Amino acid sequence: MKKTKVDHYTDKEALEFHSHKKPGKIEIVASKNMITKRDLALAYSPGVAVPVKKISENPEAAYDYTSKGNLVAVISNGSAILGLGDLGALASKPVMEGKAVLFKRFADIDSIDLEIDSKNPDEIVNSVKNFAPSFGGINLEDIAAPECFIIEEKLKEILDIPVFHDDQHGTAIISTAALINALDINKKSVNKIKIVINGAGASAMACANLFKRSGVPQKNITMVDRKGVIYRGRKDLNQWKSEHAIDTKNRTLDEAISGADVFLGLSAKGALTKSMVKKMSKNPIIFACANPDPEITPEEIEEVRDDAIIATGRSDYPNQVNNLIGFPYIFRGALDVRSKIINEEMKVAAANAIAKLAREDVPDEVVAAMGGERPHYGKEYIIPSTFDPRLISIIPAAVAKAAMDSGVARKPIENFEIYQEQLKQRLDPTVTIMQGINNYIKKNKKKIVFADGEDENTLKAAIAFKNSKLGVPILVGKEEKIKEQIKKIGYNDNFDIEIVNSKDTQKRERYVKYLFKKLQREQGLLEWDCDRLIRNDRVIWTSCMVACGDADGAVTGNTRRFGASLEKIKQVVKEREGEIMFGLNLVVHKGKTIFVGDTSVHEYPNSQQLAEIAISSARVVRLFGFDPKIAFISHSTFGQPSTTRTKHIKDAVQILKDKNVNFEFDGDMQPDVALDKEYKSLYPFSNIVGNANILIMPGQHSAAISYKMMKTLGDTKVIGPLLIGLGLPIEIAPLRSSTSEILNLASIAAYSADIINYKKN
Repeated sequence: MKKTKVDHYTDKEALEFHSHKKPGKIEIVASKNMITKRDLALAYSPGVAVPVKKISENPEAAYDYTSKGNLVAVISNGSAILGLGDLGALASKPVMEGKAVLFKRFADIDSIDLEIDSKNPDEIVNSVKNFAPSFGGINLEDIAAPECFIIEEKLKEILDIPVFHDDQHGTAIISTAALINALDINKKSVNKIKIVINGAGASAMACANLFKRSGVPQKNITMVDRKGVIYRGRKDLNQWKSEHAIDTKNRTLDEAISGADVFLGLSAKGALTKSMVKKMSKNPIIFACANPDPEITPEEIEEVRDDAIIATGRSDYPNQVNNLIGFPYIFRGALDVRSKIINEEMKVAAANAIAKLAREDVPDEVVAAMGGERPHYGKEYIIPSTFDPRLISIIPAAVAKAAMDSGVARKPIENFEIYQEQLKQRLDPTVTIMQGINNYIKKNKKKIVFADGEDENTLKAAIAFKNSKLGVPILVGKEEKIKEQIKKIGYNDNFDIEIVNSKDTQKRERYVKYLFKKLQREQGLLEWDCDRLIRNDRVIWTSCMVACGDADGAVTGNTRRFGASLEKIKQVVKEREGEIMFGLNLVVHKGKTIFVGDTSVHEYPNSQQLAEIAISSARVVRLFGFDPKIAFISHSTFGQPSTTRTKHIKDAVQILKDKNVNFEFDGDMQPDVALDKEYKSLYPFSNIVGNANILIMPGQHSAAISYKMMKTLGDTKVIGPLLIGLGLPIEIAPLRSSTSEILNLASIAAYSADIINYKKN
């Protein structure tokens, strides 16, 4: 049973994350252009009157002319916030905003959080009923039992859109999927097993109900609350607990667990003991899902049993029971068929789809997303990873089909193959890419030097690199200044992180000898010149650390211009043999991923250099899991208008044709022609038109201007520039990069250090 330490962040970091730039985690962005007077007239008065009339005549038209069909309200009154309890409606807002972000990130569903300041179920129901017409679905969250049952039941009766209390049903669906596979592995029959559920809250009851729906007899499920077993005849049971009461002589968890096949814990740390585990049947199934600490740890179970299948709610153990595998995709499927409800058939379909996905052979693209380790169906893999990119196409399709089959869908899907392809396009590729890289580097941790250790963003990135177990960070800087910054961030100044600088005379002497040997003939430098360089420049020092084997890779920049950092690095490190050096940026805009080069090295590359940049870009892009399609960008398209500035681009295209390379390319073309499929009909002879994912720019100036404008003005994510072709894994962060941008570059440096065969410079 593998386990890693949970990520840790200081309170100050968490508060800064939520307050940085715009407070909170969500914003409203217009989906249509609002530039001209005509745009405004169409969006509001008088143009808006037309869809208003259509909707008044047919309410279903709201799905066609408004955002209703892709909009979910996240509702809470703050009466049961995570593990914090009843802290009130307003205090629940950060959690509900987080839920809205997850809807968008994992299923491209727009979501708005609405906190209702009331404990009265009727008031909450009435509030939701009155604003529900604006939404395609309602997600209830962190509402205490039994009020959550009352609210959900009443809303389901009066609304014609899906209402889903995720604390209940999300947990139930994932737990049921895990149970299906655990029983399959252990060769146990669902109608014969004995289940003990410790906990009698909303999620526990939902799990029990879905277990029964999946074939477990009611008499075989024992539910236990704080006062003991819920048995028939117990005087203090409410109507919801009474539904789960059974005839039994058992009164305690210790008695009930004897001979049990399955334990599901939705209670508290320490509730299940090793002596209880010993009493369970052969090949027991133990889902200890209390958070943040399970009812019993997998290590404790393994001390007394070697035949158990174990799941927890924790991400640092195998088999995480995580609602994130369920709710975004369930709503996605329900919204796409305009379902009136999320019924039991849809929940069962979701559970079965999740279970089936874990049994399938894992394809290469999923292996990449999960960090290069191919999981295999078995005791430690009964639930798919939350970052499995197949979830978006598998679960919504299953849910949508179940809605259609059960008669609650108002807009049936005609072609499920096309639908599943459309679902795949909704994923944000950068998250999948970086998750795969991070999972990969966790297995073989590299030492990465952060050259600007006194810079706050660089320091935060180094700490995140360490706490996330991505590798071992080394900071370059003055120890007293770095410790002062560490305290400012919110950590103890004794935080365990290595700090180095030129006071380390042993390292310095070694680096001086290395650099002198390298530069004495190239630049005519004397030994004391090299000593001065190493003592006075952190980029030189950092590069020498990597070159001399004291670190595996490095990230620098952020406090100086990119070009200044590159010139320093080039004094220590040469280009990789047989490869051109250039900058490559990964740019994502509205789900479309493109790579842009050269963004940082060659001011005006000639035709041979453009061809070499294209060849190297294709190699790198394949490492990220993309099939390279290269467009050589210009102010002209296929020679129109023809100028002297386009000849070297045409020559580059011809060079690639002569080389007979194994990737698609074309040019010259303008960027809109390369990226917009609308131009395909104008240029049917080119496979690249409208399909390009690599843009080879005619000069550094145009490349840098393009990606920086997109990053600053558009809803665009940028990773890079990645320094391709350098002889060692050293990345340069652009001036004033964010913590996450520096962290991404550090991860890429660690990844490169492992997968690229660097020859000693």
